[in-house]
Amino acid sequence: MTRSIARSSVLSHKTANAGISKVIAADDAERLRTSDLEERAKAAFLIGRGKEGSELLSRAHQQHLAAGRVCDAARCAFWLGFTAMLNGDNAQANGWLARAERLLADQPDCVEKGYLLLPAGYRGVHGHDPREAVAIFERVAEIGRQFNDRDLTTLGLQGQGRASIKSGEVRRGVTLLDEAMIAVTAGEVSPLVAGGVYCSVLDACGEIFDMRRAQEWTAALEKWCESQPDVVPYRGHCRLRRAEILELHGSWDASMEEALLASESFSAGRLSGAAIYRIAELRRLRGEFDEAESAYQQAAAWGRSQPGHALLRLAQGNLDAADAAIRRESAEVNESDRRVRVLDAYITIVLAAKDVDAARNAADELLQIAKRHDAPLLEALAARATGAVLLAEHKTQAALAQLREAWKLFSELNAPYEAATTRVHLAFACRQLKDEDAATAELNAARAVFHQLGAAPDLAHADSLLQKKASPGDDRLTEREIEVLRLIASGMSNRDIAGKLRISDKTVARHVSNIFVKLDLPSRAAATAYAFQHRLV
Repeated sequence: MTRSIARSSVLSHKTANAGISKVIAADDAERLRTSDLEERAKAAFLIGRGKEGSELLSRAHQQHLAAGRVCDAARCAFWLGFTAMLNGDNAQANGWLARAERLLADQPDCVEKGYLLLPAGYRGVHGHDPREAVAIFERVAEIGRQFNDRDLTTLGLQGQGRASIKSGEVRRGVTLLDEAMIAVTAGEVSPLVAGGVYCSVLDACGEIFDMRRAQEWTAALEKWCESQPDVVPYRGHCRLRRAEILELHGSWDASMEEALLASESFSAGRLSGAAIYRIAELRRLRGEFDEAESAYQQAAAWGRSQPGHALLRLAQGNLDAADAAIRRESAEVNESDRRVRVLDAYITIVLAAKDVDAARNAADELLQIAKRHDAPLLEALAARATGAVLLAEHKTQAALAQLREAWKLFSELNAPYEAATTRVHLAFACRQLKDEDAATAELNAARAVFHQLGAAPDLAHADSLLQKKASPGDDRLTEREIEVLRLIASGMSNRDIAGKLRISDKTVARHVSNIFVKLDLPSRAAATAYAFQHRLV
């Protein structure tokens, strides 16, 4: 189908919406030419009507067989098998690909034999033999150049890139992927191949956390799509990556739309859970907690790891549940791309639980992952995590340096939400240094971003911090004493406070005594009243 597809996209766009279902049901007496069937099959695939495209292509295959055009029949069989493989219909994929191989077994060298190498290459990329996959894709690109088939050559370059990254040769891999995308944006390949290559490149960028490259190629392909408005070049897994990028850049409405479209693309399975999880994350960030809870539960049915669910519990005030959930997640998730998000949530939650040692270990692990990948997004996450831990350790100047670096990196990545949450940490650092003006400036800047994004929980938190300026009495209390005062105001006994903060009863008693002396308070009731009067609870 590739040679036919590459020849003419004009016919496809004219016929894309012109009654494809009618064409499928056409009377045999009015049979379309085989080339027209292939063109219309392409049109159906491009506008997202894969079932009809497969039926049209199957008819073209039969007509080629009847006319003795073996290579053309094998070409159709390959694309039927390849699209079935991408859709997860493995039995159909195996059947069609086996037929294509049998048809070509006794044929002389032809470009179709290059296409038949693609499935083995992709299995190597996603399996345990990426180096063998590199060799396969090199052969694919060689056959593409031999027969002057730009589609096949580009697919070979893209496959070499993915396999090289899997083999640990990241720099070589991204160079090959960039070369493949140049062919896409220059209009050298057919629309079907253009969409597939873009999705593969976007997936690779997600694996190595290269959000800058992903954003650059996304912008380039969107311009390409504007000239072909009927084309649907993105598959479900591709929409997931797009949703992540759009969320990072603060386009939450567009991210939600992509995630919803992705969820509709999958009937069931792991990818369905991943799409629903992305929806749950956006709901949580917006403060739509009931909807987020429901989405997290749906995603959990497909075995999706859910650090976001633990963060939801923290936002709901259930620290114990959040702590238990994120510790379990941390013990179970090992893949680096998923583990990064688990570690990021883990550090936030265990710091809230006052387990600074655990947070330090997680921040160190995140830093090591960032060093291995050499990606600005990971560097920013690691710097923010390290800064948060240093704040908890009252190493304020060191914390400020890390947090400033994190904010700079997030800003350069155009990640407004992540930059704003970093500014909240910076505000805490400024308050540790008694610089209330600087703290207020950081909080106001963060608040403006949260308001623009619709991040309701973060907006409310920023507002509460702006109202909670230090009073003269508070200045004389240490952070731990303020924390104990808040727990006294919540009705806890000394023993309860000791359990909550994981310190001894004797240490709690000393803190309580210091609070009473410093604030000249006669009782726990007076301490409670003071805490409420000064908005400490």
